[in-house]
Amino acid sequence: MDVAKLGELERAVMEVLWARAEPATVRAVHEELADRGLAYTTVMTVLTRLAAKGVVRRKRSGRAWLYAPAASREEYVAELMLEALEMTGDRDSALVRFAQSVTNDEADALRKALERGESP
Repeated sequence: MDVAKLGELERAVMEVLWARAEPATVRAVHEELADRGLAYTTVMTVLTRLAAKGVVRRKRSGRAWLYAPAASREEYVAELMLEALEMTGDRDSALVRFAQSVTNDEADALRKALERGESP
């Protein structure tokens, strides 16, 4: 999955997909975003671009495409964090700064995950 930064509209579309239990058609996503006044073709274009980026997967269902996230929101955010670490000249310092910024509960969650040897 290419985790390039998503634009505001791409994020809105992804929020719709992440909130759903099953894949969605362009029409379903368009209806969820009705309050934005977007054209159907705009939503279709955004979904097509997200598929090209590998952020969503799509498959045919009759004449329509069904779209689903390629990864969970949490997996996506974790990939963004890893990409950000790659951009630093000093990963250790960046990790320390990050660790110093988390709450006690978040630090406990990280500590427990490390102790259990959890990995994605």
